[in-house]
Order: sequence, then structure tokens, then C-alpha cells
Amino acid sequence: MTDKIIENNQASIMGEIVSGFVFSHEVYGEGFYMVDISVKRLSDSYDIIPVMISERLIHVTQDYRGELIQIFGQFRSYNRHEEKKNRLVLSIFAREINFVEEESDKVKSNQIFLDGYICKNPVYRRTPLGREIADMLLAVNRPYGKSDYIPCICWGRNARFASNFQVGDHVQVWGRIQSREYVKKLDEETTQKRIAYEVSVSKLEHLEG
Repeated sequence: MTDKIIENNQASIMGEIVSGFVFSHEVYGEGFYMVDISVKRLSDSYDIIPVMISERLIHVTQDYRGELIQIFGQFRSYNRHEEKKNRLVLSIFAREINFVEEESDKVKSNQIFLDGYICKNPVYRRTPLGREIADMLLAVNRPYGKSDYIPCICWGRNARFASNFQVGDHVQVWGRIQSREYVKKLDEETTQKRIAYEVSVSKLEHLEG
């Protein structure tokens, strides 16, 4: 049962470790730490993707910055309470890691598959240049009655397709995880730079039931 549920959320990235390990939390005596991975895009830019990793998978006291690593796991979310609101925090939960000597063009450095349910009506819009975009929020079930809430962004004909989805629809998406900087207005005079994470969708299917 557990393995079946985990199949609905599969992420793999390969990139360079660009931070040290920061303690996140402990479960039954097992410590979990956050680390940032820089993953190349095709356009020569980078996504900085946060990864949650167990101290049982890696020596968290060592500095691995500059090392190349491949990570397999799930893209997960949790709500962090701050500024009187809940903020959705996203990261990859690592299940398996491998250090690699060099990046291979034959291996996709960033891919994800999600099988979940629409939990907010998609928002369809056009950019000033006329490009079609649709934003979706996908609820992906995990064991013990929990769910991860994953923002997804669709383009072009996928955006048109997604614009017809309704809350509760069962969909599957394939794509990549991307990071995006934005400016959050905290009050009339204060703004703060933040990073949002989302799945950029390359393939999309609507399932019956």
C-alpha cells in the first residue's frame, strides 16, 4: 500500500551542492537537514532547489559544497506559520542519493511525475506577449492521510487544456521543478525578495474518476 502511494510522487534531480546542511527537525531520533542543490536548465541558467535529507543518508557534519549529487525522492509541502499566516514551503524529500563524477547529457537532471487531484480552480491568463499560462494547485496523497500541495504551471496548449479542469479532477503531470524569485509586499513600505517553487509541466493527462 505504501509503495503504491509513493509511486504518485516521483522526483529526481542532479546538480551541485551549494550550501551547508541546516537542521530542520527530528523524528523518532532521526535528524533531517536542509541543503540547496543548483540544477542546470537548458538555457544556461540554474534552479536552486531545497532538499530535505536524513542524517542516515549523508554525513551532515561535512561540507560537500561543489560536489555533484543525484537525488531521488518526492516533492513535498508543509505549512509554516509566519506573519500571522500559513506559508506553503516546498522541498524534495530525499529517499536515495548518489554522488556523481560528472553531469551526463544522457541523464535528465530535473524531472518529476505527480498523480493527484485539482484542489483549486486553475487560473488561466495570457502574458503581455500573448503566451498562454495556467496555474494549478495539485493535492498529491501520501501515507497516513497526509497530502502534499504542489503548485504547477502549464504553458500553451497544456494551459488551454488545464483551464477546463475543476476542483476534484484527477490528473497526472510530468515536468521539472523550477525556482522563481518574486517580491513580496509586507506592508506599505517594506518588500522582501522570496523564492517560489513550482512544477513546470511538459505533459498533462486528465483521468476519469
